[in-house]
Amino acid sequence: MIEKRPFENLGQFRNDWLHARHHFSFGGYMDRNRMGWGRLRVWNDDEIQPHQGFAPHPHRDMEIITYVREGAISHRDSLGNEGRTGAGDVQVMSAGRGIQHAEYNREDEMTRLYQIWILPDQEGGDPRWDAMEFPKGDRTGEFVTLASNDPEAHGGLMIRADARVAGATLKAGQSTEYALASGRYAYLGVAEGHVSVNGTTLGPRDAAAIKDEDVLRIEASEDAELVLVETN
Repeated sequence: MIEKRPFENLGQFRNDWLHARHHFSFGGYMDRNRMGWGRLRVWNDDEIQPHQGFAPHPHRDMEIITYVREGAISHRDSLGNEGRTGAGDVQVMSAGRGIQHAEYNREDEMTRLYQIWILPDQEGGDPRWDAMEFPKGDRTGEFVTLASNDPEAHGGLMIRADARVAGATLKAGQSTEYALASGRYAYLGVAEGHVSVNGTTLGPRDAAAIKDEDVLRIEASEDAELVLVETN
């Protein structure tokens, strides 16, 4: 089963500094048919104006993954962590029993990012934050793990959920495959480019909700950048 989620059909929020598109119900956007996919609860496609951002606010019991597509995001939290995550790179915040954080675009250009929330396997625990660089050239033609619950086996950043976040870049004409175990859910976002997934075509900023597919065969008709989340 592959359900295409066209970009133009996503929920949205806009103010003077943020334009957000919501793949699932979030904030003032409610669609009872889009409450999540497996343990995936939030996938926001955010555009943040220069020198603007999210003021300090709290979270708990959520694994929050930020994939920066363009520009950069600067993080600060109540644990004393600070960091800047640039385009193609990833930061992870395990909210645990509770944390406050702020996220700002300190750049002179627009920042575009995916904000992905996954339910943890267990509630509570110590909050934590980490970030890692992922050069796009290192994932040409194949999926590379960006975050998972077993970084020693798969690489990438640590999250406290039975899930994997992966990224790939494909040149026009290239293809790749991704094996999906029985009972697992996958959600594929196209950051840029055009691809087909087992025959379903996706364009820039489209997505697909996927289940009961043993293998995903992804072919690019033009250069493409992909992010995939797999969960139980």
